[in-house]
Amino acid sequence: MKKTILSLALTAVFGLTALANPIDGEKKAVKVDESTVTWKAYKVTGSHTGTIALKSGNLEFDGDKLTGGEFVVDMTSITNTDLEGEYKGKLEGHLNSDDFFATATNPTSSLVFTKVEASGKNSYKVTGDLTIKGITKPVAFDVSIYGSKATATLKVDRAAYNVKYGSGSFFDNLGDKTIYDEFDLVVDLQL
Repeated sequence: MKKTILSLALTAVFGLTALANPIDGEKKAVKVDESTVTWKAYKVTGSHTGTIALKSGNLEFDGDKLTGGEFVVDMTSITNTDLEGEYKGKLEGHLNSDDFFATATNPTSSLVFTKVEASGKNSYKVTGDLTIKGITKPVAFDVSIYGSKATATLKVDRAAYNVKYGSGSFFDNLGDKTIYDEFDLVVDLQL
């Protein structure tokens, strides 16, 4: 009888402890120095490309299944890769200005996964909350994971984040000065 009461007491204590401290999935930190985020923006007369650095990030797994993720981007690191010299400097300065990403007052952006669904052996459909300039909007994209590498491509509508410069959504009669609202982010992560 005493053994049964002791067993029940131990079961209750360890059972409640397990409920109070559930085992979370494994979080794998992203190697930010080895990962890349490339952007491409489009205008009537062409396009520009560049990079932006991750400040931190992780992907969360349950076994080998992706279940979550969270990233912080260093907006002050935005660079252009298709121009040189004075024009490169002017574009980078403009992207950092209040006309675009206002990096002095908004030095980071973030992405937090809110839903992850397997769509294939190594593929997932992800929905997340993307925050740019303090504005949070949902985005959807695909993620592929192979070993210690993950890739994703996102289309982002800058107009949703109050990035107005040269946007036909905010200004009329821009002609060939129009910059399209959607830009692409191509993300290659090393875990």
